[in-house]
Amino acid sequence: MQYKWTVLTVTTIGVLMAGIDSRIVIVGLPQVAAALGADAEQAIWLTQSYALGSTIILLMVGRATDIWGRVKIYIGGLALFTLGSALISVSGNPQQVILFRTLQGIGSGILGTNSVAMIVDATPVEELGFSLGLNMSAFRFGAMAGLTLSGVLLAIADWRALFYVNVPVGVFGTIWAMKRLKEVGRMEKGSPFDYVGFATFTVTLSSFLMALTYDAYGMAQRQTVYLLLALSAVSLIGFIRYETRLKHPLLDLSLLGIREFTGGVIAQLLNAAAWGAVLLLLSLYLQVVVGLSPFDAGIRLIPFEITGLVIGMLSGRLSDRYGPLPFTTGGLILTSLSLYLFSTVTMGTPIELVLAYTIVFGFGSGVFGSPNMSSIMGAVPPERRGVASAFRATLFNVGFTISMNLAILLMTFVVPYGLLSQMMTETNMASITMADRATFLTGMSTTYFWLSILNAFAIIPSVLRGKRVNNHGPAPLVVAAE
Repeated sequence: MQYKWTVLTVTTIGVLMAGIDSRIVIVGLPQVAAALGADAEQAIWLTQSYALGSTIILLMVGRATDIWGRVKIYIGGLALFTLGSALISVSGNPQQVILFRTLQGIGSGILGTNSVAMIVDATPVEELGFSLGLNMSAFRFGAMAGLTLSGVLLAIADWRALFYVNVPVGVFGTIWAMKRLKEVGRMEKGSPFDYVGFATFTVTLSSFLMALTYDAYGMAQRQTVYLLLALSAVSLIGFIRYETRLKHPLLDLSLLGIREFTGGVIAQLLNAAAWGAVLLLLSLYLQVVVGLSPFDAGIRLIPFEITGLVIGMLSGRLSDRYGPLPFTTGGLILTSLSLYLFSTVTMGTPIELVLAYTIVFGFGSGVFGSPNMSSIMGAVPPERRGVASAFRATLFNVGFTISMNLAILLMTFVVPYGLLSQMMTETNMASITMADRATFLTGMSTTYFWLSILNAFAIIPSVLRGKRVNNHGPAPLVVAAE
């Protein structure tokens, strides 16, 4: 077997598991929170801790893989993800789950950024869109499985089953990776690691994300939010000034001078900020307004994942032939259209029409995703692919986290926060009045409208990235017989 296929099949295990856990708590959040006795703040951190853990580690992982190699770090990430899943499944209170969800998120961050870099190392540039599209499709398949698994597992077992299902798969994937993977990428062996840069960047990012979360969910006084934002700004200035003086920085800021790379990551950031909360809002809509069970709500979201899976592979292949620009821009236009269509949903809108909107949403996401990733990663030098992948993943995770907080903030302009908290932690939706459901729907429609506007702004950097100026080509030694 050519090594490019070996890498693709092995990394599929990691992204599949990450996909499952990116969705598995969305549908079952009220049930998990109720079983743990979690309050509204703790319920939010059941999802946000995972996002925070998977974000703060990315730049460190990207730089570390460029220095010490991708394989050993990938294997460590998969083992860490598996350990986190096992510890969550035996946790006894919300605090423990939040802690171990952070650990699980760190493992997920290692898997996500490293998988992309290894695939790019092992794949010829003319096949990159297809390979990345297939890899992203594995994530979407896992996400689709997460939506259905959560409902099924909660129907036949308790919430712990949502996490211990990862353990046997993770153990198998770790052993398989140890046996099959080998280093083929170009590295900077012997280069120093920037620990100061990692520390300042971690403070910058964690304080910023915590400020957003505290503000959106009303968890702290406004002075605390301002203090966290000020700390984030000061740390960011210190990080940038320190990085520009180093010969071997944690983040090579010269990457931002590559027009295609910069346009792609900015478009991805805005797109992630627009659609990251879409499935959570849809899940709440299906359970609160339509009155479906968690299992039925998860089933109704599958068309989005199937569409994204199929279209992602197809658009990746076509972008290899015709270039990424028509697909990235077209996908963003379709995504904005779908978000606007969601904003028109009323109490009388047939559920079949809402599900049709999810297909449009999945189509737009699928068209945009893999061509944009191929454009970003194909534009950077081989020896910078680890940190470039990490930077791309960091901005995506930041955008995704912003989306969750932004959506709740927009919702609370219409829906009282206490009512919204009740809907996110309530297991008996029958206790919610029709008037409250109508209020929720109004808030959801308003939120989707503004998210469609935000996503439309991503079209600008997508277009301005232009065509590739310098094709750096794949790393050497990409075809090795197994």
